Amino acid sequence: MTIRIYNTLSRKKEDFVPIKAGKAAMYVCGPTVYDSCHIGHARSVIVFDLIARYFKATGYELTYVRNFTDVDDKIINRANELGVSSKDLAEKYILEFYRDMDALHVQRATFEPRATEHIDQIIQFIETLISKKFAYTIDGDVYFSVEAFKDYGKLSGRKLEDMEAGARVNIDERKHNPFDFALWKSAKPGEPSWESPWGKGRPGWHIECSAMSTQYLGHTFDIHGGGKDLIFPHHENEIAQSEAASGLTFARYWIHNGFININHEKMSKSLGNFLLIKDILKQYHPESVRLFILSSHYRSPIDFTDNAMVEAVSNLDKLYGLLERIEKALGPLSEIDVTKQISGEYWQRFCEAMDDDFNSARGIGILFDSVRAINRLLDDYPDGLPSDALDTLRRDYADIMNIGSILGILFDSPEDYFDQKKSQGLARTSIDPAAIDQLIQDRADARKAKDWARADQIKKQLSDMNIILEDRPEGTTWKIQG
Repeated sequence: MTIRIYNTLSRKKEDFVPIKAGKAAMYVCGPTVYDSCHIGHARSVIVFDLIARYFKATGYELTYVRNFTDVDDKIINRANELGVSSKDLAEKYILEFYRDMDALHVQRATFEPRATEHIDQIIQFIETLISKKFAYTIDGDVYFSVEAFKDYGKLSGRKLEDMEAGARVNIDERKHNPFDFALWKSAKPGEPSWESPWGKGRPGWHIECSAMSTQYLGHTFDIHGGGKDLIFPHHENEIAQSEAASGLTFARYWIHNGFININHEKMSKSLGNFLLIKDILKQYHPESVRLFILSSHYRSPIDFTDNAMVEAVSNLDKLYGLLERIEKALGPLSEIDVTKQISGEYWQRFCEAMDDDFNSARGIGILFDSVRAINRLLDDYPDGLPSDALDTLRRDYADIMNIGSILGILFDSPEDYFDQKKSQGLARTSIDPAAIDQLIQDRADARKAKDWARADQIKKQLSDMNIILEDRPEGTTWKIQG
């Protein structure tokens, strides 16, 4: 099945047809490194890590570029506040970014360029825009003329005339249009700067990404991604300046992940609900954070709450608890080469979900279908599995581990996982997933036999255990009520 991607540019799902058969090229906007990373950064990085993993697992040769913005107004202002250099501040938070993302099992991109390493390319890019009359200079500053690019607003759906009518921007009387944006900023005292044809200065934010993506992927590439907050103005401006310079389509597919709210409120420092990754990882296993983030479709908003994390922790315990049971049946899991197993039903269903706009939420549901099925299989043979059941278990185990590798989870052994929880003083989930699944099966059997009293009794029993049931066409799922 072909991968289908919701393209922000066309506002619909489209078949992914790469520029070069069997290859995929993706650029994702990375962090502006002036502070520690928060859970919102984690969502974007984990979402695109998932997408990168899936492309590679399904046979694509992926070139993945994720940049660092290491010169910017925010970095300069923060460095001045702290009395350090912008370079040292950026370096500190780049290292912290790697510590956080390594803990979250985020794979390194193919290229991870820094803006300050590409000043020459940025200057050449700006010179091209000036020569083509898409940019103009004023007192050492260079601005892009939005009116010169006729398709301005095509990504965000905003029309320039409507924006101008309701404009509330800081007016710089030198600009031709209030929405013209800086490509190059003339040097100010105490700021980092580089020599240029327009005098000493530094690049604007938007031009950095255009120059770096073009440097590594060419004028036209397959996928550009980032958080939903980047659609306007950052990605809109990238399209304008890139297509103005080259005369070619910039990126063919645009992918944007949704926001994270904290207890039903927008995350912000003013509300005091700004959650840093390093603090979250002191409380939760990194894989439970990944499981939480990927349990919702990447385009949907998600809500970080204690209840949601309790559920994620419980689900991770279920997975490792199942691996523990599988190990007792098959022997040491480290000796099983899952790559030599023929893909089974669950892997195929998982791929169908991922092919539908990287639907990790549905994919995780399929993963837990396998958990329920394997627990039932093991329950049916308490004294040991016959050979055909062992073959089924090996295949299903391989499916689970291959799915886990895409989700970025199940890297620990069951023993190490539960030992780590114990050493941290974290209790193993008191609920036995296998027992819950058996009660759900008993309820299904009772309903099939039209024994409504028994079905209702089981539902109440589960409710008393704080288990919420969700009856769906494909079966009954459950979760813990916080």
